[in-house]
Amino acid sequence: MQRGKNMNVIEIKNATKDFGDFKIDQISFAVPEGSVCGFIGQNGAGKTTTIKLILDVLNVDAGEIYVFGQNIKDDSAKLREDIGVVFDEMGFHEFMTGKDINIMMKNIYKNWDEKVFFDYLKRFSLPVKKQCGSFSRGMRMKLQIAVALSHNAKLLIMDEPTSGLDPIVRNEMIQIFREYVLEEDHTILLSSHITGDLEKLADEVVFINGGKIVLAGNKDDIIEKHGLLKCKKDDLKDINESFIVYAQSGTYGVEVLVNDRRACAKLYPEMIIEQASLEDIMLFYVNRSISGTYGKTSDRSDATE
Repeated sequence: MQRGKNMNVIEIKNATKDFGDFKIDQISFAVPEGSVCGFIGQNGAGKTTTIKLILDVLNVDAGEIYVFGQNIKDDSAKLREDIGVVFDEMGFHEFMTGKDINIMMKNIYKNWDEKVFFDYLKRFSLPVKKQCGSFSRGMRMKLQIAVALSHNAKLLIMDEPTSGLDPIVRNEMIQIFREYVLEEDHTILLSSHITGDLEKLADEVVFINGGKIVLAGNKDDIIEKHGLLKCKKDDLKDINESFIVYAQSGTYGVEVLVNDRRACAKLYPEMIIEQASLEDIMLFYVNRSISGTYGKTSDRSDATE
């Protein structure tokens, strides 16, 4: 597999998957090598389906998906040798122990390193001889991560790995992911609706909603660009519609997500404009799609009632 500096480890071009009642609708985005890409969206937005398309578990109806520069349809089995996968649910039989999993993985991955695996079990304080069905959720996620990191994977794809974990365990996971990407050729695609974790970890962000990509790009640029403007309801009409993503009632008036914080700060110096968090950005875009309002004057009264 040819890999070069600044290559995209994942490239999705106009991928479509239609289930009838839900559709991944011509999505396109890329994940650069050496980056952590946060794949965000509410539950049911299409994150897990997209991951299954990347892994060739589901077939695309249209479009193309490339991993390490190769079309996944060329040799998905070979490509998976370099991909570590962590799903929300543990994929091992509950009667299996760490020793059992090691034996199984040696027969699946050519690059399986049992020393690395058992070192991770020790680091994570996971018992080797205990059946994994008795593990807590945090222990189960650590077990999956130990497996994903023990066959020299160059790409980690994780679906909600920190969901349902307490803050201490989540911070431990984030530290492990940071250590992993210290290697320049290591890349992470991390699906999550916990935006606080991604603010700490991600370099890139892809936001999916209703099967469509809403935003994609550098995380810091996206956060820097957006702002949360607060004003009185009567002042909303004075804001240029092109800046407004969505407006909703706040504690003391109206909160408006704007798409150019610096421009708005110059144009409306009397209004309070704060930096928006990833969570703010996600919620406002989701609420916009639910209400069907897009900052138009005729829709503003509906958006703020």
